[in-house]
Amino acid sequence: MEFLTSRIKQYLSDPQVVILGVFLIVGTLLVIGLGKYLTPVIAALVIAYLLEGVVGRLERRGVPRLLGTLLVLAAFVVVLVFILFGLAPLVSRQVAQLVQQLPTWVSMGRDALMQLPEKYPQFITQGQVEGFIDSLGNELALAGQRAVTWSLASVSNAITLVIYLVIVPIMVLFFLKDKLLMLEWLGHYLPRERELTNRVFRKVDLQIGNYIRGKALEILIVYAVSQAVFSLMGLQFATLLAVVVGLSVIVPFIGAAVVTIPVALVAYFQWGASMEFVWLMVAYLIVQVLDGNVLVPVLFSEVVDLHPIAIIVAVLLFGGLWGFWGVFFAIPLATLVQAVLQALPAFDKDEQPPPDAPAL
Repeated sequence: MEFLTSRIKQYLSDPQVVILGVFLIVGTLLVIGLGKYLTPVIAALVIAYLLEGVVGRLERRGVPRLLGTLLVLAAFVVVLVFILFGLAPLVSRQVAQLVQQLPTWVSMGRDALMQLPEKYPQFITQGQVEGFIDSLGNELALAGQRAVTWSLASVSNAITLVIYLVIVPIMVLFFLKDKLLMLEWLGHYLPRERELTNRVFRKVDLQIGNYIRGKALEILIVYAVSQAVFSLMGLQFATLLAVVVGLSVIVPFIGAAVVTIPVALVAYFQWGASMEFVWLMVAYLIVQVLDGNVLVPVLFSEVVDLHPIAIIVAVLLFGGLWGFWGVFFAIPLATLVQAVLQALPAFDKDEQPPPDAPAL
């Protein structure tokens, strides 16, 4: 306990550490308390980080920042319009078709499950199968109720979407155009002795920008490859499943495992236990292996220096605290924690830890 107390006193006696701690506490409280009200601002910041790399390159080549910002933002809006009016309607139609086929698939799945006690009586009983079917039916009923509730709120959701489509691009424009002015304005209200804070946040700012741009590119590549594979092999709902697979990379490790279930179910109900099913799953697993072992190291080699266990813990922790945005920013937030720990002043080497402390 004395060892811990001395460390706390050492940190509290350093004004640089205190200022950094105040920044972290205030930022955390703002996100927890006002995060749901600041969703458009967070979305605009994410898009600004995404586009800043291109704007910065144009500026270094002599293009005025305002002109570069307008050009890049215009290209982004074109892509967004294509997604809203090209890809989104196709995905929506496939969702409707999927819902229409669900009763048939549920019936097929029920028949297949009822045959298991006859084939494997030593492992599965009739009561276990019936209990599982009842539980699955209850879950599907709850999912249907949630879908109805969501559809009843679709008008308000549409209004919110329209507001976001107007407000977010405007904020992105000003975040990109007036970036330096905003940082200079904010600097006037911050303590002068903030070298430690500046060092931490410069590192985190660079990594967040690289991470967002890398993650956007990863989503696009995984979606495009999955779309090509599913379409070439004739899988039903190819676009819908490709979009889901692309978005699954937002959640490291866990997303790839979870999204395998709908891909396998659709393939099984379409082809059964046939070679088409086997080849589809092999091709899908190849996509996942290439993503995890080739694409991710190339895109994030200089960004993610975290152990897989730390990444999973960050996803679970920050996702539980802040929902979608916590999951999306799990790795940058874990990087922030790592940067803070690395930036803290080192302990005096002359001081020895207590005898029962493990050696590091």
